[in-house]
Amino acid sequence: MFSHRLVATSLLTLVLALTGYSQQSSSKKQTPSPIGIDEYFEYTDYSRVALSPDGKAVVIATDRADWKQQRFREDLWLWREGMNAPILLTGSGHDSDPAWSPDGKWIAFLSDRTPAVAVGDEEENVPKEPEVAPPAKARDDDSGDKKDAAAQVYVISASGGEAIPVTRGIEEVHAFAWAPDSESIYFATRTPWSKAKRDAYKNEWKDVIRFRESERGDVIARIAVKDAIARVAALANAEKGAAPKKDVETAETPGSVLICSTPHRVADLAASPDGKSLAFNTDSVSQRVEGVSSYEIYLVPSAGGQARQITHNQALESQLRWTPDGKSLLFEVGMGSVEHKYEDVQKRLYSVEVESGTVRRWASDFSGAITDWSPTSTGGVVAAGRLGTEVPLYAIANSGGKLQTSSGWKGTYEKVATAKDSGRVAFVFSSLDRPTEVYVAESFDQLGNAKPITSFNRHYLDHPLPQGKPYQWKADDGSTVEGMLVYPPGKFEAKGLPTFVFIHGGPADADGNKFGADWYDYAILAASKGWLVFRPNYRGSSGYGDKFQLEIVPKLVSRPGKDILEGVDQLVKDGISDPNKLTIGGYSYGGYMTNWLITQTTRFKAAVTGAGAVEHAANWGNDDLTFDDAFYLGGNPWQVPSNYNSEAALFVFDKVKTPTHVVGGADDVRVAAAENYLLERALHEVGVPSSLLIFPGEGHPLGKNPWHGKIKVREELKWLEKYGAVKPDAAQ
Repeated sequence: MFSHRLVATSLLTLVLALTGYSQQSSSKKQTPSPIGIDEYFEYTDYSRVALSPDGKAVVIATDRADWKQQRFREDLWLWREGMNAPILLTGSGHDSDPAWSPDGKWIAFLSDRTPAVAVGDEEENVPKEPEVAPPAKARDDDSGDKKDAAAQVYVISASGGEAIPVTRGIEEVHAFAWAPDSESIYFATRTPWSKAKRDAYKNEWKDVIRFRESERGDVIARIAVKDAIARVAALANAEKGAAPKKDVETAETPGSVLICSTPHRVADLAASPDGKSLAFNTDSVSQRVEGVSSYEIYLVPSAGGQARQITHNQALESQLRWTPDGKSLLFEVGMGSVEHKYEDVQKRLYSVEVESGTVRRWASDFSGAITDWSPTSTGGVVAAGRLGTEVPLYAIANSGGKLQTSSGWKGTYEKVATAKDSGRVAFVFSSLDRPTEVYVAESFDQLGNAKPITSFNRHYLDHPLPQGKPYQWKADDGSTVEGMLVYPPGKFEAKGLPTFVFIHGGPADADGNKFGADWYDYAILAASKGWLVFRPNYRGSSGYGDKFQLEIVPKLVSRPGKDILEGVDQLVKDGISDPNKLTIGGYSYGGYMTNWLITQTTRFKAAVTGAGAVEHAANWGNDDLTFDDAFYLGGNPWQVPSNYNSEAALFVFDKVKTPTHVVGGADDVRVAAAENYLLERALHEVGVPSSLLIFPGEGHPLGKNPWHGKIKVREELKWLEKYGAVKPDAAQ
């Protein structure tokens, strides 16, 4: 257990590490230079922000590279009114998803820490991880022989102290919610098996993975927090020989009460304000999007019973929240359609009346995408909405209300949090020249006066940062297309610049006025190396209306490809880009586009591509978003084979001349590693210089080992420099 003095000492040490400060940093302020790759990757990401019910405290979940342990550590920090900076709340490095109890006395969170730190948060008790993390086991492997602990619910007093496990078991908790009286917690896990059943299964199937047959749904249970705390105390006494050692061998949470079971996987839980009902929304047990029937919202009595389905649509609902009056549930849709047949329009916000099932769309006249939101105590929401290259905050009074604009800053708002009994708003904000931090505003009307409560990324300000601006051009069909230009430091609006065309993934996403500092979004680092970074928001991007986003169907790469090349043409015509120093790259869908565009032109001197398909049939079969793939291409492979072939780079690969660097995760199920091997094989066959890096243990995002992302960016920049005719650190 931390004492206050130990917390203060540990905090100082950790803050110095988190902010990247040392005695050397002061000299950098005297002689500023473009940021280097080592400092660039000392980035703290804020994965969640949660305001206390009274608005006087904020819990912040951070995610940061632990280079020594070769993993990303997750910590929780606590800021209170009057503090200059947050203090460290938990220190296991395995803690995420904080949620305040309605009475503000407790903070619950998920943690996959090992039992060695079940009580207390001392970092020295955290077991050392292997040099390279082993691949995660498949979800349907029931051997129970996991090396890492399954995520469980913990609670910690808002005053600090020890973190106490509330749930335990072999099955991970993937959703939880407080009861409104703060006395209990609801949680969802995959349906547990007894030890005898697990042993029998393992005896029959050994290490064989049964792909569909062993998949199973979830159970939802409730546990009284005081009972869990008492049980932990009893077990601690048992370890000392002071009491009988009960429940030590129990596989699943003892003392929990079953509420209901479902054949689906529970994604979110939300208890009604009056405590009588529990709402939940579901996704598929496999977490593969092979259809829409698994994605609905249900209601069950909090005392237990049969769940009632209250939505019936072709949308993938998520982020469930009750309105204050307890009559409706708010939810968002990022894929699919509530109103009619499936289509991928921009992210939207809805509410459903729990009695009638009537669904209403919020801000229906907004032409952009609702990217984040949080309900207010008055029945409205505060929402972040993407419109072009900006993501401002808006207020919406009710389902039929208009968007109220804010007095906030130009840039990108996200991770919005509101308070039950206060008008305060907390959020994460960044812009190209303003590193990402957490802020608190006294009210929505006071956003422009919001105060930062973190400074973990302040070290970026020791270096000159790039400047950027939106850039527009006309497509061949007359449509206006927009993107973002990120200039090298000190060269804003210069002409004749070497250009890196950096394509975002999605495709339903967009690039704009935001500070990025990771393996996926390294435009600021590339600009600091001398590149003008062109970030096109091609057809299919969000923030430009549903029609613009849907015009990618079924021309999955050819229509966006034209948009991007026409943008490059305009940059050259305007004298902004040097036509002899053009390069290109992207990851995920950005990789799809890069692979396609090097078959359409030889103008790019170098390409860097990651996790991008070169054909669509095998990728449809391997992808965990197969339903989405079929939508974009107009049907399944046997229904529209011409679309699958005509939109695939592989079948026109004899045209490729661009030296290409390829990366991918070995365990990627979004874009299988086979696509990367196929791409490299094709490049080798046509005699084009190439390189392939495969990162062990990584899925689609490179979120396991921070060295993988750093090596990816390091080698991609080297490739661009080698073949793109730009010397390293040209901006200096």
